[in-house]
Amino acid sequence: MSTLVVIGGSDAGIMAGLRAKEKDPHMGVSMLVADAFVNFSICGLPFYLSGEVPDWRRLAHRSLDEIQASGIDVHLNTRAVAIDPVQHKVLGRQEDGTDKEWAYDRLVIATGSESVRPGIGGLELPGVFTLHTMADGFHVAQFMERHKPARALIIGAGYIGLEMAEALNRRGVEVIMVEQLPAILPTIDEGLAHHLRVYLEGKHVNVHTGVRVEKIERTAEGLIVYGDGGFLREVDMVLVVVGVKPVTGLAVNAGITLGAGRAIHVDRFMATNQEDIFAAGDCAETYHRLLETESYLPLGTTAHKQGRVAGENAAGGHLEFEGSLGTQVVKVFDWVVARTGIRDEDATVSGYDPLSTQITGWDHKVYYPGAQEITIRITGDKKTGQLLGASLLGHRDAAVAKRVDIFAMALYNRMRVEDLLHVDLSYTPPLGSPWDVIQMAAADWLKHAAGNRTGGD
Repeated sequence: MSTLVVIGGSDAGIMAGLRAKEKDPHMGVSMLVADAFVNFSICGLPFYLSGEVPDWRRLAHRSLDEIQASGIDVHLNTRAVAIDPVQHKVLGRQEDGTDKEWAYDRLVIATGSESVRPGIGGLELPGVFTLHTMADGFHVAQFMERHKPARALIIGAGYIGLEMAEALNRRGVEVIMVEQLPAILPTIDEGLAHHLRVYLEGKHVNVHTGVRVEKIERTAEGLIVYGDGGFLREVDMVLVVVGVKPVTGLAVNAGITLGAGRAIHVDRFMATNQEDIFAAGDCAETYHRLLETESYLPLGTTAHKQGRVAGENAAGGHLEFEGSLGTQVVKVFDWVVARTGIRDEDATVSGYDPLSTQITGWDHKVYYPGAQEITIRITGDKKTGQLLGASLLGHRDAAVAKRVDIFAMALYNRMRVEDLLHVDLSYTPPLGSPWDVIQMAAADWLKHAAGNRTGGD
């Protein structure tokens, strides 16, 4: 019987273990989990902290019993401290401080990522938090319960920052959001980001862009946050959510090569440069299907897919990871923002000749009650007509997430913008239009592309 050891018990690690057992039911699978929370949804933490999910236990994708019933031997509170790629062994430190060795035929590293801690003085102060683990979530929840903060400052206006702005707002906390870049949510076009900023401010979220936080100080009354340009705010708590970085120390010490974003370099089969060792999830780089190169895209959806590929191949398969497109979606109060593919800047660097156009249309026939507007921005290549990317902004009832998935499927299949007009989409007046709004956006792009080729407007 061959043996697989998986280091990490989140999305990629769980998928690797489960898929390996499906592929080879006789394979022995051991999983080393550094904490007590195997297969919990870290993406769900903002909704736990908002009170929408009152019991943190509901964040578990699967229970420990369910995972073990699948044949995976789970070791909680066991941190892998060394890998010996020659002897095919992993050294793990258990909760009681004792060390134990696990021998392996195949190894999957799924150590994930950790919060970026920017060079800001005072990050260690009480009341200053990151948010990337279950423990982080508990610390924030306990602080809020004990101290009842009235004002909070969020450093970082990405996906987690936006979700936490809503979560804290729901709890009656006054929210200040600070972003170093010129616009919030930097993965979308600045025009859409501006619309989102105006909406946030209408929800009483105080947004500051182009501000770099320099230090945080503690006073008898709370915390003072200082930034460049004379920025100063007095608050009760600070949340630092400026991104994540791959956890790779264990891999580096085992002689494993790093790649894009200082993540573990893997091939399309999720194999590393060390024999019989695979890597997947936030600790590993990602093949970008559109750019046809490696990138770093730490997303839960990507981690699940990479983990499945790693588990299949660790059990003797020959499955390729088909790549990511960076498809993302976030709900901000009653609005939804989504994106997939690349924007003009990346397209130009990659040798495309991009054209982006934008329209605002209705999610379904206006005569049926409840119609909502959706703004769609499409990017395509002027020379070939190839679809390169899309961003969408609309109400949560307007099926924004499913519409961005249509663009993602089109990008996956390397379709042209014009091809969207030929797709047979469903229609009924309460849910859509004979020409869906994404097809209207495609038609608008084609009109501008034709005008651009002839020199017209």
